[in-house]
Amino acid sequence: MAILEAHPAIDPQKLDKLAEVAVHVGLNLQEGQDLVLTAPLEAMPLVRRIAAVAYRAGAGLVTPLVNDEQVVLARFAHGNDASFDRAANWLFSGMAEAYDNNAARMNISGENPGLLAGQDPEKIARIGKANSIAGRPAMERITGFNINWSIVAYPTVAWAKKVFPDVDEDTAVGQLAEAIFAASRVNAADPVAAWAEHDARLHARKDWMNQHNFQALHFKGPGTDLTVGLAEGHSWNGGSSMAKNGVACNPNIPTEEVFTTPHAQRVDGTVRASKPLVHQGTLIDGIEARFEAGRIVEVTCATGQDVFRKLIDTDEGAARLGEVALVPFRSPISDTGVLFFNTLFDENAACHIAQGQCYSECFVEGVSGDKEKMAAAGGNESLIHVDWMIGGPETEIDGIKADGTRVPVFRDGGWAA
Repeated sequence: MAILEAHPAIDPQKLDKLAEVAVHVGLNLQEGQDLVLTAPLEAMPLVRRIAAVAYRAGAGLVTPLVNDEQVVLARFAHGNDASFDRAANWLFSGMAEAYDNNAARMNISGENPGLLAGQDPEKIARIGKANSIAGRPAMERITGFNINWSIVAYPTVAWAKKVFPDVDEDTAVGQLAEAIFAASRVNAADPVAAWAEHDARLHARKDWMNQHNFQALHFKGPGTDLTVGLAEGHSWNGGSSMAKNGVACNPNIPTEEVFTTPHAQRVDGTVRASKPLVHQGTLIDGIEARFEAGRIVEVTCATGQDVFRKLIDTDEGAARLGEVALVPFRSPISDTGVLFFNTLFDENAACHIAQGQCYSECFVEGVSGDKEKMAAAGGNESLIHVDWMIGGPETEIDGIKADGTRVPVFRDGGWAA
C-alpha cells in the first residue's frame, strides 16, 4: 500500500464525509480564507480530501505541513545533545504571521501513542519546552481564539494497533476508523445537520452553567475530592464558538464538553486520573495529584511519572490549571467502550482538567483578551496546555455559589438536570 493512499480498511465514502465535516463544521472555512494544515504523513489521504473540500469552498491557499515518525526517531538515535534544545522558530513565527492575516488552522491527529516509549524523558522534556517557547507566538493566536481552528482525527496503523492490540492490522484500522466516524457524527445521513443539533444541546448546557455563575465546583469520585475555584468573570463555553475574526467554528471534532477557566490560586484537594494521558509519544497512566492553593504539590504516576513531573516543571504556570471541562460519562465516545490513547477523544469521554495556559474565550466581555485583566481574575499563564481525564461513572459534582449554596451539577457521571 502506498503511504499516500488510504488504508483499504477505511471506508472512503465516510472519509469524504469527515473531510466535509472538518471544513464546514470544524472550521466553517470562509471564501478567500487561507488554511494552515498539519498532519502526520500517514494521514495524507485525509489531508488531500480536506484540501479539495476547502478549495471547493473558496479557500485562498491550503498549506499542508506534515510530520514523519521516522524523522522524529532519527533525532533521538543520531542527534547531538544540543539538538534537543532547538525548535523551528521560523516556522512558528510564519504560522503566527499567517494567523494574523486571518488564515484558519486545522490539525489532523493520529500520532503513534507509544512513539517515544523508551526514549530519554529528559530529552523529551527538552524538546517539549523548546517547542513550547518557539511556538508561543502561534499558540497565543489559538488560545486567544484570534482565528477559526479545529482538530480532526485519522486512523493511522500504529495508533490502531495500540487501541486494538489483539487483532490483525486490517481489523484494527477498520475498527478505529469506524469509532472515529461514529464519534465525529459522519455516520448520520446529514452529518452537518447532526452537528447543528448537537451544537444546540451543548449551548444549552453552557448557558445553564453561566446562569448559575458558580464560584467553585466540587468533584467527588474514586480517589478524587477536589474543589476547583473558578476565575472571576469566567464564562462557560461548549460546542461552536465565535472567533475574534467573526467566524463561528467547532475547535474539536468530536466534542462533548462544556468548559471554563479555573482560578489559578484556588484549586485544593486530591484527584485521580480516570484514563491514561498520552503526551508527546509517552503514555502517562495512574496520575494521582494533590493541589494546594491552586498548585500541584504532590504527584505520582504508575507509568510516565518522570515525563509528567518534567511537564509540570516547564514553568510557574504548568503546575496550575488552565481549564476545567464537564463531559457526561454516557456519550457517543464513551459508549464505544474504546480507550483511544488520544486526548482529542479521551477528553471527550470524561470530565477533565488541563495543566497550563487558560483560554481567553472563557471570560466575559471586557476581560477576555486582556492579559492583565485575565491574570487579575485568576486566569493561568503557561507555555503548555495539557488535558487529563478525571471523570467516570461515579463522578459527582456540586456547583458552589458565592453564598455557599450547593447545586447538583453531575450525579452518577452525568448531568444532574
